[in-house]
Amino acid sequence: MKKPKRILILGPESTGKSTLAEDLANHFGEPWVPEYAREYLEQINRPYQFKDLAEIGKGQVALEDKLAEKAQNFLFCDTDLRVIHIWSEHRFGKTAAWVLEEISRRQYDLILLTDTDLPWTPDPLREYPELEMRQYFFQKYLQLAKESGFSFLVVSGNRETRLKTAIKAIQKLS
Repeated sequence: MKKPKRILILGPESTGKSTLAEDLANHFGEPWVPEYAREYLEQINRPYQFKDLAEIGKGQVALEDKLAEKAQNFLFCDTDLRVIHIWSEHRFGKTAAWVLEEISRRQYDLILLTDTDLPWTPDPLREYPELEMRQYFFQKYLQLAKESGFSFLVVSGNRETRLKTAIKAIQKLS
């Protein structure tokens, strides 16, 4: 059985990652991996701590691996451990060693980096509505995408434009 191509959708808060992941999954008829942090944070019902980021990371990896078993050609991942790494460094000034090790082990065929050109959508789990902060995080993710060695593409524009751009890039992988 061939392994599905893994597409990572990466970017700051409120930049359309989940929407793009779900739209791509629907277009290609394949599974998408939701952001585990959302489920975890809603369950703990308190501000997160450093130790929580490790649990979120483990949950994200487990969910991705589970859904990869159901994928035929593509698996669309709404974030990965790079998000844990960036948030961990930003909030706590450190990252758990296993997160960095796991980042270096996991492979993606394409990273779709979501731009900050969409309007902010309020959400109780989101922390930084300021465009300057979203752009700050975008630059952090851009640097990680460049350092990853994986192909990556910045997706901008409205929902339809982003989807069309992403579909074209993914079709080139086939």
